[in-house]
Amino acid sequence: MLVLDAAQTRAALPWDGLVKALGDMFAKGCVMPVRHHHEVAVPGEADATLLLMPAWQPGAYVGVKMVSVFPGNRTRGLPAIHGSYLLSSGKTGELLAIVDGGELTARRTAAASALAAHYLAREDASRMLMVGTGRLSANVIEAHASVRPIRNVTIWGRDPKKAEATAKELSLRDISVTAATDLEAAAREADIISCATLSTEPLIRGDWLKPGAHLDLIGAFKPTMRESDDRAAERSSIFVDTREGALSEGGDIVQPIRSGVITEDAIRADLFELARGEHPGRTKAEEITLFKSVGAALEDLAGAVLAFEAQRDKS
Repeated sequence: MLVLDAAQTRAALPWDGLVKALGDMFAKGCVMPVRHHHEVAVPGEADATLLLMPAWQPGAYVGVKMVSVFPGNRTRGLPAIHGSYLLSSGKTGELLAIVDGGELTARRTAAASALAAHYLAREDASRMLMVGTGRLSANVIEAHASVRPIRNVTIWGRDPKKAEATAKELSLRDISVTAATDLEAAAREADIISCATLSTEPLIRGDWLKPGAHLDLIGAFKPTMRESDDRAAERSSIFVDTREGALSEGGDIVQPIRSGVITEDAIRADLFELARGEHPGRTKAEEITLFKSVGAALEDLAGAVLAFEAQRDKS
């Protein structure tokens, strides 16, 4: 059995290969049961979340990821997300690998957004705003830079000092990275806005989005959470990773539907349809696009298989 720690998992999942692997998996599909989603009480703190996500390719691979999200970890200087991925043979059930779940989650999440940006962001998109300073931020920036000619990145966080620190930690070739103190001003200038937060209130306003902007919403994975307002949904062409997930868990989609601002028909396509060429994605230069992801077990399986096969082929 292969055990991949965080560093080995990261090395086995280069952005170009991972984005392609996700695209191939969305095009081919796999068996993906509804994931388990449980609230876990943490005395004296916000509730944690336990996620169990199975998926398999008949006769090839079976995988399941266990992830915990503990918002209170921010006060302890620890990542909010922890997890492990178990990959087994789809022929014998033999356990093949245990993959670091945190690194797998961070990279496949960022790669899914980059895959969406490949279809939805303008080809000349060069200015990016990263909203959020957590573990995902560096991954999201790097992933987008692998599919679009990003040259300027600004990072905004509720804690300006953490945004400054995150910006200084990033060293990306030919990309200028700075911290933003004025969220509205940074949003109005950005070609791509990515949000990866645990916000329960809108951070990005639809009226801030310039013509041709692409809004990438990664956080807010519960119906009660959101990172954008109703106006953003109203102005945008909406795309999602999976319809079922976005319509049941994505607050940025669920809430404007409940308020009557949009209907379910406002969702133009999901990543299955984009990867299969059933929808062209962006159709006009001035179009404002919005991509909402809540994560899918398919993405984890694609990443775990890629990591396992990369390490297996080395040995």
